[in-house]
Amino acid sequence: MDHKHRQILQLYRQDLVTRLNPADICDGFLSKGVFTQDMIDEIQSEITRRDQARQLLIILETRGNQAFPAFLQCLHETGQHDLAELLQSGDGAHLPSSVPEQPSVIPLPVQNPKYSEKTDRFDFTPPRLVPLGQESLPVPKPLSTSSETEVRPNRSRRDRIECYKMDASPCGICLIINNFKFDPASDLKDRKGSNIDCDKMEKIFKALNFEVIVKRNLKYKNIKQEMSFLAKRDHSAYDCCVVIILSHGTEANHTHFPGAVHGVDGPSVPVQLITNYLSGQNCPSLQGKPKLFFIQACGGGKKDTGFEVPPDEKEHSSIPISSRTPDELDARATLPTLSDILVSYSTFPGYVSWRDTQAGSFYVENLDRVLEENAATEDLVTMLTMVNDAVSQISAKGLYKQMPGFFSVLRKLLYFQSSQS
Repeated sequence: MDHKHRQILQLYRQDLVTRLNPADICDGFLSKGVFTQDMIDEIQSEITRRDQARQLLIILETRGNQAFPAFLQCLHETGQHDLAELLQSGDGAHLPSSVPEQPSVIPLPVQNPKYSEKTDRFDFTPPRLVPLGQESLPVPKPLSTSSETEVRPNRSRRDRIECYKMDASPCGICLIINNFKFDPASDLKDRKGSNIDCDKMEKIFKALNFEVIVKRNLKYKNIKQEMSFLAKRDHSAYDCCVVIILSHGTEANHTHFPGAVHGVDGPSVPVQLITNYLSGQNCPSLQGKPKLFFIQACGGGKKDTGFEVPPDEKEHSSIPISSRTPDELDARATLPTLSDILVSYSTFPGYVSWRDTQAGSFYVENLDRVLEENAATEDLVTMLTMVNDAVSQISAKGLYKQMPGFFSVLRKLLYFQSSQS
């Protein structure tokens, strides 16, 4: 989008979010080719009209130079003439042309607070402010060596983070969507080795006392249908819900959770839309309970060649180099609604994910191992950090690296049930 038009949208953003009715203009954007159906679905997945308006504006700024004129036309066609005229009134003369120059700042020396046994507190004397140009600033003293470091009294540490209740039997439902055989018309290759990943995930989550449901080779509409079925179930007797998706993936516009996963017929479902099915508002019986999503799929088409590791890090890299092939690339109140959700990705958004046709994917292989070895003692976030570290040390084809990651809005620590605990 033209820079001037982007500035106009930002200038009147509050008016647009407050007054815009996205439902009225989505069809117009679709018919004009400005938005795709996936983008419309992503906008409509937002709960409130305001959030839908915000998401529409975020996507609109990415849609090229014809997006702004099309927006004005859609506003007129749907009777929102006042908003169209407001945007048309914004010209370059009324927009900020540059960022105001920031005043020069000279840092003041940092003084370490001193502990007083008499008052049982740290005393801090603020530095004396010196007018610039009248005298030079004092030179801070060099850091003291370990032998000069003051001995401070030990203070007891108390963990204040609560843990989720995870003692129901079964603990919850684990839905696995395993897409491995794709329609020829989709231009996506079959995902050999995905069944190995599926078997590992089914086995480990049964061991963690989940009721596991496996669905195979789902089309775009069937993925959304299965998520809708899961959201409509009564989870009152459960403590948690898990969704695992093994498929091809791609990048997608988002406000919270990036990426999208493909149905076997080709179209992709945004991860944000998938998580929204189980939000506290759409699935009341899961309110306040952890909802976990594990995504084994490409996040895009970039290949990471990594960087040179310092000598002291190399000794930890005991995992051999692999010749694995990547997942196929693709064209591309109460508690807050967005809470108690964790999404774990096999790769950072924008990059490929690697899979061995005989042994399965890097990510699932290590996720399975870490859960099996550590579920009895470690919380989920700690274990996913272990997975990140393990996968990051592998080299595909002796060159390419992979970096998993996770987005968490969990409010408490999560410990799985385990036969060893």
